[in-house]
Amino acid sequence: MDIEVAAEPMIPVRYTVAHREEETHDSVTLRLEPVTERLPRPAPGQFTMLYARGIGEVPISVSGDPTSTDGSLVHTIRDVGAVSGALRRLTPGASVGVRGPFGTGWEPERATGRDMVIVAGGIGLAPLRPVLLRALADRGSYRRVVLIAGARTPAEFLYREQLAGWSARTDVEVELTVDAPADDWPGSVGFVTEPLARLAVDPARTTAFLCGPEPMMRFCARTLLAKGLPAQDIRVSLERNMRCGIGLCGHCQLGPILVCRDGPVLDYAAAAPLLAVPEL
Repeated sequence: MDIEVAAEPMIPVRYTVAHREEETHDSVTLRLEPVTERLPRPAPGQFTMLYARGIGEVPISVSGDPTSTDGSLVHTIRDVGAVSGALRRLTPGASVGVRGPFGTGWEPERATGRDMVIVAGGIGLAPLRPVLLRALADRGSYRRVVLIAGARTPAEFLYREQLAGWSARTDVEVELTVDAPADDWPGSVGFVTEPLARLAVDPARTTAFLCGPEPMMRFCARTLLAKGLPAQDIRVSLERNMRCGIGLCGHCQLGPILVCRDGPVLDYAAAAPLLAVPEL
């Protein structure tokens, strides 16, 4: 049966849960497959609105392989509220409504022929995973590829098997760091800003991608600026309360922009003035 591409952005398309992977005590990764309609293929960094029947919908970044052509969607969901909690509890065969994809993307092609530095804090690794997967699928198009990822504890890292596989590769530099050490933890202890501060970069040939809590992104961006990276070569992903996904309701207004339409991914040159205003 042919599956048509959905055309109406405000009407959820029915997907079913094909696979569920426990990531941490409060996070799962769901692979969703279309039933009669499918959404256009999302770009790395875009998000969809996921609808839990009878509860509501929330924006969730796409975290799957951007080179996949099977029409499925992959989302890593952290339980932080009623809707995300209901989505986290879904099991294979369950239905979920999906709208999108919405927003701007990471545009990893900006790093073509350049060094790529990816810095993720906590759940921020989920939106950034497509960037790394794209780079690994076309490894010859990039120079150096660096991943710095942080979590509160070793047990709270997402994609632990994949992280081990990436760490074993010789064509990717991976450094993992935790806030709270464990007895058997062999890696770094501290915030992601610490290994980033130690990292030697070629500022004229480096593109950076940052995702995590806003203070983390601000400090990481300042570290990179101090190393000579231009602000336009630093990409960050913003998070605000989204309702419609297409810039109609205004819930995600951040100063002069609507994050769902003008973001979530922005150059730090555009994001810095917005993140500098308290309570904005």
